[in-house]
Amino acid sequence: MPTDHTLVIVESPTKAKTIRGFLPKDFQVLASMGHIRDLPNNASEIPAKHKGEKWATIGVNTTADFDPLYVVPKDKKKIVKELKQSLKGASELLLATDEDREGESISWHLMNVLDPKIPVKRMVFHEITKEAISKALSKTRAIDMELVHAQETRRILDRLVGYTLSPLLWKKVSWGLSAGRVQSVAVRLLVLRERARRSFKSGSYWDLKAKLEKEGSEFEVKMTSIGGKRVATGSDFDESTGLLKSGRNVLLLKEEESKELAEKLTTDKWKVVNVEEKPSIRKPVPPFTTSTLQQEANRKLRLSARETMRCAQGLYERGFITYMRTDSVHLSDQAINASRNCVESKYGVEYLCEKPRQFSL
Repeated sequence: MPTDHTLVIVESPTKAKTIRGFLPKDFQVLASMGHIRDLPNNASEIPAKHKGEKWATIGVNTTADFDPLYVVPKDKKKIVKELKQSLKGASELLLATDEDREGESISWHLMNVLDPKIPVKRMVFHEITKEAISKALSKTRAIDMELVHAQETRRILDRLVGYTLSPLLWKKVSWGLSAGRVQSVAVRLLVLRERARRSFKSGSYWDLKAKLEKEGSEFEVKMTSIGGKRVATGSDFDESTGLLKSGRNVLLLKEEESKELAEKLTTDKWKVVNVEEKPSIRKPVPPFTTSTLQQEANRKLRLSARETMRCAQGLYERGFITYMRTDSVHLSDQAINASRNCVESKYGVEYLCEKPRQFSL
């Protein structure tokens, strides 16, 4: 690489390969392969000067304001060496890791390990398109230390609590389990959910449906009332007692009653006495957030959260989707304009709403 270039560091090689095509030729894009520095994973990673300390095994100095002990793992030393080598001939460093707590922390660790003597800027983007990359280049910022501290706090709590709780899970539950982050909250949620499951009382009800045909057109009907009294449905039950909710004036059909009605109705003639037409409006569902993406993937495709995020990460790195680790339902202006142009050209302006739709939580 020639000297006087701009060095851009991202997290993954796939993302580096994708955005390289959107940057000028004098830009070099390298990947940090995630975190280049972390708390020690085992005793061999603890520096010699700290090996005798009691707190060194967990990597957090609990006697000195919970100061973390960061080390560069063996598998990341080669990456750090390559980054330092490329940094020697660079005139500017752009840290383009993800805009979340982990991404901000990775940029901060890169700053501390590489110790650059050239201008350093933080570059963030939410989608891998030429327009987004160009906009990110023009709107760089400094590292957000609030996000860094948030990640650091979570990591330290994970080590202090999860690191000591995980061995208990190995003994009592199953080997290899991890207490994970926010373990205290997770355990409480599990306990509350289990208590709710145990206290739940099931209830049962019956209803009637029929398939009718008129002039070759088939449609389904459902019995909603008998003698002017509404037939009970699932929403009429109290989930904690399994009984009908108080104040519900509904008819609870038993199995025998339903079967008797079904036999009678099969021999009777059906007649439509009234037809009511009601206009309905169906609004588009909001864009996926991380949570709704995982829920739908599990419900429709039976994918685990890890499998879903692995697929989404691949789509993101190839530029097919915008950033998927988010709680925001905001749509990209570029995507909205492209969609509106497509609808107008194919179907006409009458099929467009007056204003672009933006969603909010």
